Amino acid sequence: MAVVIDTVGGKRPRHPEKQNRPETPILRKPDWLRVRAPGSAGYNATRDIVKSHGLVTVCEEAACPNIGECWTKNHATMMIMGEVCTRACAFCNVTTGKPDALDPTEPARVADAVAKMGLAHVVITSVDRDDLADGGAAHFAAVVRAIRAASPATTIEILTPDFLRKPTSAAELVIDARPDVFNHNLETVPRLYLSIRPGARYYHSLRLLERVKERDPTQFTKSGVMVGLGETKEEVMQVMDDMRSAGVDFITIGQYLQPTRRHAAIDRFVHPDEFKALEEIARAKGFLMVSSSPLTRSSHHAGEDFARLQAARQAKEAAA
Repeated sequence: MAVVIDTVGGKRPRHPEKQNRPETPILRKPDWLRVRAPGSAGYNATRDIVKSHGLVTVCEEAACPNIGECWTKNHATMMIMGEVCTRACAFCNVTTGKPDALDPTEPARVADAVAKMGLAHVVITSVDRDDLADGGAAHFAAVVRAIRAASPATTIEILTPDFLRKPTSAAELVIDARPDVFNHNLETVPRLYLSIRPGARYYHSLRLLERVKERDPTQFTKSGVMVGLGETKEEVMQVMDDMRSAGVDFITIGQYLQPTRRHAAIDRFVHPDEFKALEEIARAKGFLMVSSSPLTRSSHHAGEDFARLQAARQAKEAAA
């Protein structure tokens, strides 16, 4: 049997660490997961700004199913610190390998693109940079500050790495840059970490979210999980409880989609009715905002959700 090597630009294997994984069939998507192919004028305009500024987006790198919708609305999630990750998570489509050195011009380029797009809300994420002493924390903070300077009215949401085995001061650099939303995804239930997210530690990620609230109680915190990897409903509910114990304000729950035959297999496609039930459970547990649907992703509708999140907090404070 021939082995298919997924490459980047025809040069290097995109997922060399996954070539020894067994191939699993990619299941046919149900109707509720089908989306239109991108190609609108708005999509093309967003693509042109991203390309002209030499930026990387998680929309492209993670093969997000919502790219057509989001880019048509002039929304794009910037992925900083390069396009090569030092981790090899079994669910992720981002390239694994040895990253290039950080580009000191990147904060200014990201900020300029945000200003030109006229974004009311922007989401900034990154690859994991275990090769850096601070995990890239100072660079993350520099991007936040640059956006504040170039586009003061834009609210900023960050989706960070876990800064595992880095000094406590690393995460504090990012917290102290004062983004409007600090997001770090737990991704899955603790039982599946060794197979799905082997380079991470569940309770370390949970503690990072808790530390944000301890250092700056005014910052919104956010986290997300994927379903369809073999978790049980009870395990997802326990993750919700863990998030609430850490003070997390906003939870996202979405369907895992298998990028290639050598990524983690889909256990099942979760029906929209089940997502609705999980949403109701999460709301009952006290989350200020819940996004739960097959196509939910961390940055999907993030601007609209943030506006509602602010309103929900203000209502809660007024009622107290």
